[in-house]
Amino acid sequence: MTAPMGLPASAAAGSAAPRILVVDDERSITDLLGMALRYEGMDVRVAHLGRDAIESAAAFRPHLVVLDVMLPDLDGFEVLRRLAADHPHDRLPVLFLTARDTLDDKLRGFTLGGDDYMTKPFSVEELIVRVRAILRRAHPGGEETGRLVVGDLELDEESHEVRRGETIVELTPTEFKLLHYLMLNAGRVVSKAQILDRVWNYDFDGNANVVEIYISYLRRKVDSLGPRMITTVRGVGYSLRAAR
Repeated sequence: MTAPMGLPASAAAGSAAPRILVVDDERSITDLLGMALRYEGMDVRVAHLGRDAIESAAAFRPHLVVLDVMLPDLDGFEVLRRLAADHPHDRLPVLFLTARDTLDDKLRGFTLGGDDYMTKPFSVEELIVRVRAILRRAHPGGEETGRLVVGDLELDEESHEVRRGETIVELTPTEFKLLHYLMLNAGRVVSKAQILDRVWNYDFDGNANVVEIYISYLRRKVDSLGPRMITTVRGVGYSLRAAR
């Protein structure tokens, strides 16, 4: 069986180190990240131009790309667009790393399929944590059993059942899908654009407030049973975290 570009079969079986492609025109950054990620046991290749990144991705078949937006030839958004066009059936996770921190840039990156977004200057330790989180989401071990657990909240895909503590939470199919996506990304902020893309596939009848509406539905059903788990990060998106 041929594995997708985003997750080769060897990596899925745990027999190979995660392959990370780092793309940035600043050699000091690629040197730093290359050293740090290799120290964490990852196989790293670097590129300093957008076109080089596209060629490297085809040969290296990375599990994840750390991608600068402001490159000398092609911007990171165009690089991601071309990678997606070259491999329409593959899912290649991308973490954008850039000095551009406007909300429009972030939403554009997420809309194009980016998984996360960090701004410069950045913490190498935080970047490594985010890289590992993206890799887990790309091949989440919890999905093998169809069971997700965050704090006292449990979701079972096979039985389509949700429990908070001992209480069964009755959800509609869309509410279930939204909660599933939030639980897969537990502890991480996801934007409205990401939610629309992953939960509705942008099929939401033109009502851009649909995410807010369904988040409110989930809060009534999930947060009413204990300490609040679903939070709003103003101007960014939503996060589900274990109650403290």
